[in-house]
Amino acid sequence: MHINIRTHFIGSINSKILPALLFVFMFSQLKAQVVNEPLYKDVYDFLGRLSNKGVIEFDNLILPLSRIAIVTKLNEAKCKYGLLTNLEREELAFFLSDYNLERSDNYNRTIFSQDEFSRFRFFSYSDTLLKINAEPIAGARIFSRENQFNIHRWNGLRFSGYLDSFLGFSFSFRDNGESGNTIDIDKSFTPQTGIIINNKTQNSIEYSEINVNLGISWKWGEFSLGKDFIEWGYGKSGKIVLSSKAPSFPYLRLDLKPAGWISFNYIHAKLSSDVIDSIKTYSADLYERRTTREKYFVSHTVSLIPAQGLTISLGESMIYSDRFEPVYLIPVIFFKAADHYLSKYDITQGDNGQFFLNISSKNHLKNTHVWFTVFIDEISFEKIFDASRRKNQTGFTFGMEIVDLPFENLTLNVEYSRINPFVYSNFIQTQTYENHSYLMGHWIGSNADIVYASANYRFLRGLQATLWGHFIRKGSKGTVEQQYSLPQPEFLFGLKKYYNGFGLNLKYEILHDLFVETRYSHLRNKIEETDNNFVINYFDNFSFSLYYGL
Repeated sequence: MHINIRTHFIGSINSKILPALLFVFMFSQLKAQVVNEPLYKDVYDFLGRLSNKGVIEFDNLILPLSRIAIVTKLNEAKCKYGLLTNLEREELAFFLSDYNLERSDNYNRTIFSQDEFSRFRFFSYSDTLLKINAEPIAGARIFSRENQFNIHRWNGLRFSGYLDSFLGFSFSFRDNGESGNTIDIDKSFTPQTGIIINNKTQNSIEYSEINVNLGISWKWGEFSLGKDFIEWGYGKSGKIVLSSKAPSFPYLRLDLKPAGWISFNYIHAKLSSDVIDSIKTYSADLYERRTTREKYFVSHTVSLIPAQGLTISLGESMIYSDRFEPVYLIPVIFFKAADHYLSKYDITQGDNGQFFLNISSKNHLKNTHVWFTVFIDEISFEKIFDASRRKNQTGFTFGMEIVDLPFENLTLNVEYSRINPFVYSNFIQTQTYENHSYLMGHWIGSNADIVYASANYRFLRGLQATLWGHFIRKGSKGTVEQQYSLPQPEFLFGLKKYYNGFGLNLKYEILHDLFVETRYSHLRNKIEETDNNFVINYFDNFSFSLYYGL
């Protein structure tokens, strides 16, 4: 028996089909609107901790979620008030006060003052047709490493709201500038989101970020069009399926929940390949006009809840390129079969696919969330016991998070992720698991593993400390010839790299969205050279940040 699995998460937007989709959904029996809550909001962790203890049911496998979905869960937690700790009650009241547009139908206009829920607003307006909140984004961070200093400043604007009873909208723009002698320009081997630089000098860089979303919903589903981050899976150190490592991308997203025990998610996105299309390149008066090859990502996920607290999710994705394929707009089609139809089983014409599975258990062990995620890029079971014929281009994460044990307000986390050689890669340059040349999965990349542990303690509402540590092993990237030849290279083949580190983060949310944060980390890097000797470097990093609206 021989099974080869290589499928892709891919999505695409077509100017002729999109208006038809919007027409169908806009005239459905709409009940509410969709405004997605940004991923950095601490309310996700709050609801996650409550679900770990079995206080509420909270599906946070695929993020972001809408503000209406979140306030529904906060109200559910309010109904379980007696099961909350004193600190959780304070946190619940604090988070609820942030959702003025979702909780009130009163006419209201607030300018640089408190709204009806005592939440400070720069600008808030609400009537029978339009609801909107607007606020600035501003911040600065001083970073120090080995007596070298960098300064990161950012500013921008965010607003979100609802139009009538059917459309939700959000907009966020942030302009960034970094200056100093030790700027990480590439931001490659780090969990920090990748950037697209628009201006660079010897000691400074500038770049911007924009995220937008339009969404509608009905009783059992949501549909949104936007450009934003989408995360799939669990993990504090990184997520192997979809993470926020790569820059955000434009997408169509469909979420359905026809019954309490089943849900469905579909994503179709436009990616950036960074591969120049030489055929479409031509000379202009002063410059050469260059165009990159088209690249798309599509995925769908079915989640089943066979018992309270237990969720089993199975997903498939496809990366395809060079042309838009309408067949991938069918949310329920088997992408691998569609690829066979398009390519006639010719690997040189086909697309790059993946499968993934997540099993999540909450509160079956007291106050504990246990999860296991496997990501299959390519696997072959032919002569499974014959290592010379076996392929295993897969990755997995196993993790556990314990809340309020052995005492209240403490959250313990431990996880292990392993990503085998050649995961996320492909012999077709436009079909790698990347956007703008940054991985869409775990930031450590292929042929690597990581052990991560953390302890988070919340002293009072808004004030928390996180002590963390990690150990990373990473081998060589390898070549295309090695990827497609047998036998496959062993795990961690090539020159080795070892990264040890620990750190302490302190963060305080003084008011809604106003943060002060300090971070310290000690890192030890051990890099093998071609003569098999190791170069060892130590780094002590310190940063201090003050920001509003992130």
